[in-house]
Amino acid sequence: MKSLLMKNPVVVGVSWIGAYLLIILLPLLILLLYPPTPNEQRSFWLEFSVALGFIGLAMMAMQFALTARINRVEASYGIDLILQFHRYTSIVAFLFILVHPLILFIDNPQTLQLLNFIQAPWRARMAVIATLALIAIIITSIWRKQLNIPYEPWRTAHGILAVIAVGFGLGHALGVGNYLGLFWKGVLWTGIALAALWLLVYVRLIKPWFMLKKPYLVEAVIPQRGNVWNLVLRPRGHEGIRFQPGQFAWLTLEISPFRMREHPFSIASSAENLERLEFGIKAVGDFTNTIKDVKPGTKAYLDGPYGVFTTDLYENTAGFVFIAGGIGITPMISMLVTLAERQDERPLLLIYASKTWEDVTYREELEALKDKLDLTIVHVLRKPPEEWSKEVGYVDKELLERYIPKRPATRNYFICAVPKMMDQVEVALHDLGVPVTNIHMEHYNLV
Repeated sequence: MKSLLMKNPVVVGVSWIGAYLLIILLPLLILLLYPPTPNEQRSFWLEFSVALGFIGLAMMAMQFALTARINRVEASYGIDLILQFHRYTSIVAFLFILVHPLILFIDNPQTLQLLNFIQAPWRARMAVIATLALIAIIITSIWRKQLNIPYEPWRTAHGILAVIAVGFGLGHALGVGNYLGLFWKGVLWTGIALAALWLLVYVRLIKPWFMLKKPYLVEAVIPQRGNVWNLVLRPRGHEGIRFQPGQFAWLTLEISPFRMREHPFSIASSAENLERLEFGIKAVGDFTNTIKDVKPGTKAYLDGPYGVFTTDLYENTAGFVFIAGGIGITPMISMLVTLAERQDERPLLLIYASKTWEDVTYREELEALKDKLDLTIVHVLRKPPEEWSKEVGYVDKELLERYIPKRPATRNYFICAVPKMMDQVEVALHDLGVPVTNIHMEHYNLV
């Protein structure tokens, strides 16, 4: 029975949520079970403020776990959902930590003196430094693109600021002493901080070391329609990574993985062929614009695979419906070629939205797959050629109703496109009777 429970994704997912809640609520449990013995009467608002501060600090420490790409956790939710959760919980933690001193200032205006950085005690200085670091994290994360901050410098600064925020926040809590005066309480919080530090070391040092032991070589860079390039890799000295079709990996090219200059890309090749790995990469930015110039023989390193956007998790379904927009076809071409190699006989429908006919990435490859699969392809063009007599415009409810099965709940639906298109398609599918559990989505931009 135990092994069956561990294999149940719902049970595993709920278990991880329970563990997360337990850790962030642990400070409140400690305060309830072992309250401090104050020298003076403390108000409700003071105690409430402290509780918010402890929860916010615990949530900040947990961010190191959320971004460590722990395989067992990622396999339960998918890294896309985990990173979204990381963003939202960071904002909540920031609000808790910000409200913590505001309540103190309102409840006891004399504490405003602690903002005098020169004369304030070191524990108050630590709180100010931690709060400023957290503010910098939030501003540079939410408005990174508007501030024109390149991803790689931002990521380095993000990690440094996170260490400062948690480290100085813990120093402030220990320095106050009223609530962590007992030795074992200090040891507990120090253990939480050391666990966060260990996760940082794992991500920055240990994982890159493992990647360094399993290099790849670039075999070719193949141009595709739609300004897309297929980067072809072969493993060097090892058998390659085993992945499920539709998954992705973080790619490092030319430089050491310790440099932490990596980028996530979907795998575009068959999961049945580990000796040849292909990534579909659209030239849309500083790094992706250089892919076409990568020379054969260039070293590459991979961290992965990641993702739950895969047909392999739904073997018992009667068939699949794929809805792609632009480069969103990449994970789906991997699923389709894998199903073809496995001689899958289930009915498949691909609805593929593109700007023009010449922008249809993998156009010829998709047509060839119709000879190997029970595959129907519906192209939707925003700017069709003059002789075009098929679907035009956008993928909306009316178009979907024309093509999806009459019993829509018998299929699983995979959507990968720009956020606006995915949101609209998701709403339309719900209106057409598709259960939420049958809809699976993957975002382009994780960072």
